[in-house]
Amino acid sequence: MSLNIFHIVSGKKWGGVEQYVYDLASELKKDGNYVEIVATKREGILNRFRPLEIPISILPLRRVADFESPIRFARLIKRGRNVIHVHNVKDARMAVIARRISENRNTRVVLTCHTVEKAKKGIVHRMIYNELDGIVFVSELVRREFVINMPSLDMSKTAVIYDSVKRDPVMAPAFDIREKYGISPGKKLIMFHGRICEEKGVSVLLRAVTQLDKSRYHLVIMGSGEVKYLGAIKAFIVANQLLHNVSFIPYQNHVQPLVAQCDFGVLPSVVREAFGITNVEYMMLGKPHIATNNGAQPEYIENRRTGLLVPPGDYKALADAIETLLDDEGLCAEMGSAAKHEFDANLDYGHFIERMKSVYC
Repeated sequence: MSLNIFHIVSGKKWGGVEQYVYDLASELKKDGNYVEIVATKREGILNRFRPLEIPISILPLRRVADFESPIRFARLIKRGRNVIHVHNVKDARMAVIARRISENRNTRVVLTCHTVEKAKKGIVHRMIYNELDGIVFVSELVRREFVINMPSLDMSKTAVIYDSVKRDPVMAPAFDIREKYGISPGKKLIMFHGRICEEKGVSVLLRAVTQLDKSRYHLVIMGSGEVKYLGAIKAFIVANQLLHNVSFIPYQNHVQPLVAQCDFGVLPSVVREAFGITNVEYMMLGKPHIATNNGAQPEYIENRRTGLLVPPGDYKALADAIETLLDDEGLCAEMGSAAKHEFDANLDYGHFIERMKSVYC
């Protein structure tokens, strides 16, 4: 029996949560479910969802004193077998209230926790958590941190479902990286891709590569970041004479054809990652990569088998790990193969969608 599935998206800009919803909504629609996006009136986000060709409802989704949203949303869930999938506690509160107003007992409310943080305390939040039908955590780390403040939570309605990444249907490369940036065949092509910011460890990565022989590598940094931070790291590159060893590729809609061209990836986040979807992207493409060990990464990356794990912020340890991959082509090949096998066996999008559907029912 098909479901009516409503994804509530209240973010101000496109990010990991919005992409998570986009991919999930696309697959759920293919399965014959009715899928609808409920969002605020932000054209940047609405335009990204429109290619899905599914209904989009606009609600205020304000943080406080929002009486309009639950009343209007309740009209959408009056009938049928519904699932309301929310992605933060504020929207969970709205969904729980709307379900009460609708009086439709065939409506489930599911929350996905995407960040590493403790459950919010207080009577109101405790009521919301108790009324949820399912709570999905993107890693065991996220669940463990959440329940610190909610020891009485009914664990039977929780599930850890690792996020995944869909294979890009556009796999023809937009351009040849080596040709575009004049990278000689003798140099290893190292890649970082994601948000270019302090939290993702880009500064640590640049400090690490200053320890390496410049004749052996070329680092490509792909993504977007704040102008001030980009200016600071570019000044560091100039000051350390790295202009011929580091190139920047702006944000790309289709990153996988470019990631596929690298020899290995480096994702040295200095904050605790709730999951780390970019790590999984390298695994899917059979690329060895280096990550930090301070978030959920050790849950799905086995050190020296499917990737290399280093302490966050330790540029010398990171330099040593990079040098290991520069020196050992056999290890690179074995690690890339093992990473792809792990992805195919446990982390591919088919596993993700089946686990998510089990929470919906």
